[in-house]
Amino acid sequence: MIRLSTADAGFEAQFLTLLSQARETTETVDRAVADIIAAVRARGDSAVIDFTTRFDRQTLTADRLRISSAEIDAATASIPSDLAAALDLAATRIEAFHRAQLPQDLRMTDEAGITMGMRWNALDAVGLYVPGGKAAYPSSVLMNAIPAMAAGVSRIAMCVPTPDGILNPLVLAAARRAGVTEIYRVGGAQAVAALAYGTATIAPVDRIVGPGNAYVAEAKRQVFGRVGIDNIAGPSEVVVLADADNDPRRIAVDLLAQAEHDEAAQSILITDSAAFADAVAAAVLAELPTLPRHAIATASWQAHGAIIVVDNWDRAIALVDRLAPEHLQLMLRDPEAVFARIRHAGAVFLGAFCPEAVGDYVAGPNHVLPTGRTARFASGLSVFDFLKRTTFVSATRDGLERIGPAGVALAEAEGLQAHARSIALRLGNGS
Repeated sequence: MIRLSTADAGFEAQFLTLLSQARETTETVDRAVADIIAAVRARGDSAVIDFTTRFDRQTLTADRLRISSAEIDAATASIPSDLAAALDLAATRIEAFHRAQLPQDLRMTDEAGITMGMRWNALDAVGLYVPGGKAAYPSSVLMNAIPAMAAGVSRIAMCVPTPDGILNPLVLAAARRAGVTEIYRVGGAQAVAALAYGTATIAPVDRIVGPGNAYVAEAKRQVFGRVGIDNIAGPSEVVVLADADNDPRRIAVDLLAQAEHDEAAQSILITDSAAFADAVAAAVLAELPTLPRHAIATASWQAHGAIIVVDNWDRAIALVDRLAPEHLQLMLRDPEAVFARIRHAGAVFLGAFCPEAVGDYVAGPNHVLPTGRTARFASGLSVFDFLKRTTFVSATRDGLERIGPAGVALAEAEGLQAHARSIALRLGNGS
């Protein structure tokens, strides 16, 4: 963990070092992923089966790639009632928030008599990638599938690896609750390739969403253009702005809630109190040994954690916008006033009783968010990722006579005579 203070003469150089810190994987997988994609394109199910045997240690046949309804039913029935209720509460809240995002079509007629507008349509098919094995997150199933369902996507195909043939019941139950019935026991780059290009068993989709390891991220990068993707997700991160009125232990646990995700995750505290900074640092060290994932959280905190002491909140706000964090917690007496001035953050959590962890599960807004400072130009997953816009124009003869001559002039200036003639012929002066 590094400790910075805006009062130090070398602060700017130290902060720039923090900003430029590389946390993404350094593993070079582009060639291996390209080979996997090429094999799936060439051999379809056969290649998917071979890679599943190699990487997930299970031998399948084409008719076993898809997880059956009976298996999904059994998994759903095995979930304890309290977990099923929690899953339902989360799904209900996520669905309500995302349905509220649905946009309205636009239609207008201007003074020239030209009618124009914009119509929204859902994508036909979406592929959802869900990590398997130890990194199985049913909450991610809800966050990725429910916006697609709310947008009106008619087909949602889910791929989830099942190492050694082990199915995660809660992941399947989450898929069932989100309305996903087409689920394949396939993971890795081969799953992304199958969703993008299709096989005899897995029909291709139009967009692929969901997190994964370095191979999955690289595969999404390589198939982009053939299909749409949500983003290339990096390690998770949180910035917490907290004043001295907070309980140091609560803030310490908030920081560790990100650190326990991954050794490359980043947790940053920004405060205006050096004494509070000391108390939080001590609380982090006291809390770490109690966590089941203490080794991961410790590695993250030691390598990427930071505490920054600022001389005023104006400075803190400026630092937040430069960090453009995935998650931002405003643990302040007047969080709304500070939030009004923040420009760059994936998701913001306001007030002492709203930690980021509530957003991961049950708040309602999506937890699939831009990482690695990409909140400067990107947004979290929403129904808009599963919709597309079509614009339309309708013109009468009178309307064309009012705007057409300007179109002719511009087309001729660009040297596109057929364009100009296309309009001019309708104006009665084409040759």
